[in-house]
Amino acid sequence: ATTGMAVFPHNGSDGASLLANAGAALFRAKQKSRGTISLYQPEMDQQIRDRRVLHQDLSMAIKNGELSLAFQPQGAAGHSVAESEIIGFEALARWQHPVRGQVSPAEFIPIAEESGLIVEMGEWILREACREAASWPKPLQVAVNLSPAQFMHGDVVGLVHSILIETGLAPGRLELEITEGVLIEDFDRGLALLRRLKALGVRISMDDFGSGYSSLSYLQAFPFDKIKIDRAFIINLGRNPQSAAIVRAVIDLGHGLDMSIIAEGVETVEQLAFLAKEGCDGVQGYLLGKPLPIGKYAGLVGRAEVMQLALKTG
Repeated sequence: ATTGMAVFPHNGSDGASLLANAGAALFRAKQKSRGTISLYQPEMDQQIRDRRVLHQDLSMAIKNGELSLAFQPQGAAGHSVAESEIIGFEALARWQHPVRGQVSPAEFIPIAEESGLIVEMGEWILREACREAASWPKPLQVAVNLSPAQFMHGDVVGLVHSILIETGLAPGRLELEITEGVLIEDFDRGLALLRRLKALGVRISMDDFGSGYSSLSYLQAFPFDKIKIDRAFIINLGRNPQSAAIVRAVIDLGHGLDMSIIAEGVETVEQLAFLAKEGCDGVQGYLLGKPLPIGKYAGLVGRAEVMQLALKTG
């Protein structure tokens, strides 16, 4: 149980104020982790007001076109950066607030998920990512995260199908990343939707593998195309043998199930070399490139070559 507490008379002199303040404490507890107990503090009121304002601003941001996409390269795991050929990009949402400036995804994504705005935002992200990828001269893959809320509300299969038709992106180039939350909410429904999505020809990846509770049972129930090893294990490679053992085991497990493996959060050449040695299929992280506007990666998607050819023929 996750618990928020307010104590009489310090946190309220009547039932209504005590309940309201206990609710604020519960909200804080939920932000931390399951099973947390949080006692009301006066500053929680200001934090909740700030979040409400940010929620209102985010709703307008979606309508006003303040959101943009950044793309982070994904490469085949080579023994060096030069040997790690780029195979695709992950599309990530960014928000340039007119007053606050750049708002961190760690701040606005949870607000979007809690409020339900993630459904509208997710549709925009998926459409923009597919439209952008369809324009690349090189047929690289594009990965997009789907929120559990998108599975619970609306027709996610119909949405993906219509966007693929609208943008002209080949289904095999789209990879949908999900967390196990999709299956935790409603296992049977989530499983049925994943099977229908896969029938469209898109690829399905389990994101943040190893950070949840029941990942192995999900791998047994659904043939994922790819498993993404959570960055928490990658960052500790070389620091403790446990992380190396877990990463090695996940790679073997995935390959045994005929699934490819990609490691996220790769930041050092030592991490890259270890992953390549152990047979990891792909890598993603600052070592290959930060999330940036796609124009910064024009050469990787083939646009620079097209421009040079146009100049020569012109």
